[in-house]
Amino acid sequence: MPDFGTHASFIIAAYAVTFVAVGALVIATLEDDRKQRRKLAELERLGIQRRSAKAPASPTVKSRAKPKAANTPAKRKAVTPRSGKTRS
Repeated sequence: MPDFGTHASFIIAAYAVTFVAVGALVIATLEDDRKQRRKLAELERLGIQRRSAKAPASPTVKSRAKPKAANTPAKRKAVTPRSGKTRS
């Protein structure tokens, strides 16, 4: 066994507490995973599906038409800052 000197009991206790804490977190995570899987199986049994499980939508055909230019300067009406009236 390595020589920890006068602090051996403190060091061994710190390692023990760490191992217990990590073990508890692992067990809690595994239990939560089982619980979530049971809930999911119950919902699927009832016919409720996840959104990610939906069938993909039918593919759309892309058109070759040019997109319309929105808000081009020629089509936009100018607004005077104070009156709010439009100029042509």
